[in-house]
Parts: sequence; structure tokens; C-alpha cells
Amino acid sequence: MKRSFDLVVAVIGLVVASPIIAGCVIAIRLTSPGPAIFRQTRVGRYERSFVCLKLRTMHRDTRNLPSHEMGASAITPLGKHLRRLKLDELPQLLNILRGEMSFVGPRPCLPSQTRLIEARRGYGLERLRPGITGVAQVAGVDMSDPVRLAALDATYLQDMSLKTDINLILATAFGAGRGDRVRSDNTR
Repeated sequence: MKRSFDLVVAVIGLVVASPIIAGCVIAIRLTSPGPAIFRQTRVGRYERSFVCLKLRTMHRDTRNLPSHEMGASAITPLGKHLRRLKLDELPQLLNILRGEMSFVGPRPCLPSQTRLIEARRGYGLERLRPGITGVAQVAGVDMSDPVRLAALDATYLQDMSLKTDINLILATAFGAGRGDRVRSDNTR
């Protein structure tokens, strides 16, 4: 049922969000050199790698690090707004359609985040598709605390249901969670 829900809502979401995505793509291209869609290898279900899609919110030359290890100067002026409004996540609807992600699940991490991968493995979280949102994200816990993040994500395994998914999606849509924070220093 979870996969059916994801597919139906992702198709509807893409139809509704396509003009928004197109507008954001144009705005990104006009305000910052480089591609508008950011592609990054992430760890997915059963620890298989996949390419996660997002609207690019950072400068083109930013190093490939987790967001919490980035300095605030890595984010473009437009990117700050896209992140605050969570519009940068919209291309992940394609990841959902391809079966690489779900609306709700543990946030996909980078292959270099081995402490988080190991902590999640300890709870059996590798069986889940990563999500656009999840328990830890709604709680405001980012990937800088891998042990706490994995423990919060694991609570989802005990309460996984369509109702829980809808509640987490609505909480995210109405402003809960901050996503992965960046450092306030000026390094990229």
C-alpha cells in the first residue's frame, strides 16, 4: 500500500509541481552558473547507490560533502529561499516514481557517511526506501548526529502506516523540520 500511495501522489505531485519546477529551473539558471538540477549519489534501499535529484541550491563548485559540513557561503542567494520553502526537494518526485525513494523514510545519505550507514544498519533501516521526509527530519535532527538520527528513524519501523506517512508529510508541508543545516562559517 505504501508504494501505491507513493506512486499516485508522486504522479499528481509532478503534474501540479511541473510549472513550479520549471520556474525554479529558469530562476536558478538566470542567477547562478551551472546546471539547475543537482545530481548526487546517495545510499538507498539495501544500501544500493542511486542518483538523487534536487534543485541546485549551492554554487556549482561546492565540494561533495554532507550539508551539515558545508559553510553557509556555499548556498546561493536563491538557494536559501528554495531550501526554506523546501522547493529544492521537488525533483525527488522522479526518484519516487523510479522506486529509489519514498515520501517517508530515512533521509538518503552520502556513501561517505559510514557512521550513519552503520547506525542505520544496526536498526535494520537499510530495508526501507529513503524518504523525502521522515521522523528525524520533522524532529529537526540532521545528519550531524548519526546515532541520534538513526535511533529516531528506527521509531518509524514500529509505527509505519499510511496514517503515519500522511501525518509526517503534512507536518513537513506545514513547516516542521529544518532539513540539514549548514555551518554559519564562510567555507565551501
